[in-house]
Amino acid sequence: MYRQLLRSKIHRVTVTDSNLEYEGSLTIDADLMDSAGILPYELVMVSNLNNGERFSTYALAGPRGKGDIVLNGPTARKGVLGDKVIIFCYEYFNEDEAQGHTPKVIQVDAHNRLLSTTSL
Repeated sequence: MYRQLLRSKIHRVTVTDSNLEYEGSLTIDADLMDSAGILPYELVMVSNLNNGERFSTYALAGPRGKGDIVLNGPTARKGVLGDKVIIFCYEYFNEDEAQGHTPKVIQVDAHNRLLSTTSL
């Protein structure tokens, strides 16, 4: 049996832009993606702390070090510039892996730059 567990989360990043006309996805600063172990086009779940919206989409790598968190396509309707969101990434683990697993938490500053990486 496999269990789907939280692999990592990027905690309380700030939405920096939205682009309704884009085909869809969430642009994330590539440095943050690397820290969280998120690959381009990987499924992510997003929770908006300002309005309670939760949605899933796929991640796209943004420029490194700029702190970009951009809601693209339909996700642009799920938040506005300045909203705080949490980005979750899940993974399937077998029973043995699941027993010893601890998710990674990425903390950021006010400009979405990496502050720390810890485990829950």
